[in-house]
Amino acid sequence: MSHTPSSDRYSNMLYRRCGKSGLKLSALSLGLWHNFGDVDLMQNYRSILHTAFDQGITHFDLANNYGPPPGSAEINFGRILKEDFSGYRDELIISTKAGYHMWDGPYGEWGSKKNLVASINQSLKRMGLDYVDIFYHHRPDPETPLEETMAALDLIVRQGKALYVGISNYKPKEAAEAFKILRDLGTPCLIHQPKYSMFERWVENEGLLDVLERNGVGCIPFSPLAQGLLTDKYLAGVPSDSRVAKGVGFLTENNITEQRLQQIKALNNLALARGQSLAQMALSWLLKDERVTSVLIGASKPAQLMDSLRCLDNYVFSTEELQKIEEILG
Repeated sequence: MSHTPSSDRYSNMLYRRCGKSGLKLSALSLGLWHNFGDVDLMQNYRSILHTAFDQGITHFDLANNYGPPPGSAEINFGRILKEDFSGYRDELIISTKAGYHMWDGPYGEWGSKKNLVASINQSLKRMGLDYVDIFYHHRPDPETPLEETMAALDLIVRQGKALYVGISNYKPKEAAEAFKILRDLGTPCLIHQPKYSMFERWVENEGLLDVLERNGVGCIPFSPLAQGLLTDKYLAGVPSDSRVAKGVGFLTENNITEQRLQQIKALNNLALARGQSLAQMALSWLLKDERVTSVLIGASKPAQLMDSLRCLDNYVFSTEELQKIEEILG
């Protein structure tokens, strides 16, 4: 099976330069954390990938342990890349990561050179690629010297297995240290992937965005909808078919307090006044800051992806709207 992408796929997408690099990313990037594993329907995630590329999304974000089972998202993505997107590799930005638990034993996680080099080799084999565009260290390692981890990223670029490197989940101080090491090695950090949303503000409060700006590093927030809280899903409480009710994922009923529900309802009313859904406004709110290169979204079906893309219709906020959001969030 092959796919003929839309001829006008680049017409409506916004592209932003990533930090001070020569690379631009689509304002929305597709994350394959969920919905692309062996437990999912291939025809569905195949359609999601087709839709994403047809709409100008060029960045596809993976990690070695995405699935389930771990590794299956990379295998499935690689198969569709070969079968449906043959000839379009140079139009795509493909990223993967390593750092969380992937295989048994002392070398199957964290940030040693042993782990990172083995991980990139495994990921390339699963996806059938010669290189990825971006390779991330997925989380800080409290025991491995930062110099070793960054040197491994530099080595992977020099071996031609990645074009750029990034980090994820690093706090400002350790991020700044990582940037300096990489810069001194001759492989500047391209991008940082933090958890960031209206409900998760540490990126601003702890000064990470300022550190990224000073160092010319791009930002790509993950979990922009706060595990679904910043959607219309919980406006009337916790649905019986939700991940929360089923006990799946990181979000629990303890996160959905009465105060939080009132904030969600107030934000939803503001979004409607802007002509947006709550989810669209939450994505637009991140994109209002030019230091945010791209926002990482997930999708369980093509229609959901198309709905998210409408955030690009209005990502400008008035002073009054921003003040109202801050009042709501308190």
